[in-house]
Amino acid sequence: MKENTISGAILISRPANVFIAALSIFIAVLITGTIQPIIKVIFACISGSMIMAGSNTINDYFDLEIDKINRPDRPLVKGVISPNFAYRLALIEFIFGILISILIGKPAFIIVVFMSLLLIIYSRYIKQLPLIGNLVVSFSAGMVFIFGGVAVNRVRFTIVPAILAFFYHLGREMLKDVQDMKGDAQMNAKTLPIIFGKTNSLTLITLNILVLMIILPLPYVYQWYDINYLMTAIIGIYPVLIYAIVSMWKRPTPRNLGIISQVLKIDMLVGLLALYLG
Repeated sequence: MKENTISGAILISRPANVFIAALSIFIAVLITGTIQPIIKVIFACISGSMIMAGSNTINDYFDLEIDKINRPDRPLVKGVISPNFAYRLALIEFIFGILISILIGKPAFIIVVFMSLLLIIYSRYIKQLPLIGNLVVSFSAGMVFIFGGVAVNRVRFTIVPAILAFFYHLGREMLKDVQDMKGDAQMNAKTLPIIFGKTNSLTLITLNILVLMIILPLPYVYQWYDINYLMTAIIGIYPVLIYAIVSMWKRPTPRNLGIISQVLKIDMLVGLLALYLG
């Protein structure tokens, strides 16, 4: 395999997203109070990472024409790898993730199969539907934490992080739709901002972020997490959320919305830190 093909295969999986998925699963496990059986935790991180990689790869495969407008730097658009190669790679990633999940147990296997099918259907049919696609991705983000709980048979400890992850990702996903309006419109996609307009979409994103800001302290208020969680959220998450709201209204250009989206992605690590410390 050529060197540029290998680099393209790595890039199309979006390593940063894959790393965050694995880290989220591991943090979810730590939150439960145990990392035993450790071998199942390792399998869960690997399986979840592969499903994330497969999801990103198949998404780029189906989004090739739109990405020629919205994401010209993507490996498929640049011709680093071929669409057929990307399709086969995605299938391999999904299959590997599913096979690894068998070693964790039946509940994990069921979750991985269900999420794999959902993410493939999302990329092919659901992504371009208003709000529904955003909800699917946000649900998937929450399930990452549930999956960690399943690995150590302590799901109830991961429900709160899953809910927080859902709302965090929902705002970011809607923001990305506003960023991608130009390409989506040319491909007749029916995303939220195209159907309801940019202003209404920014309003909904703002409301979602405000809801997230309201519920963020609740785990501390109800004594599910300690003061370390609350202080980390106040110092590391609230300023970023406020920045996102102010900046997207002040300059709702694709470039600036892309910057906000990247800042929110990086801040996910702070959110994981808050959960771990709490």
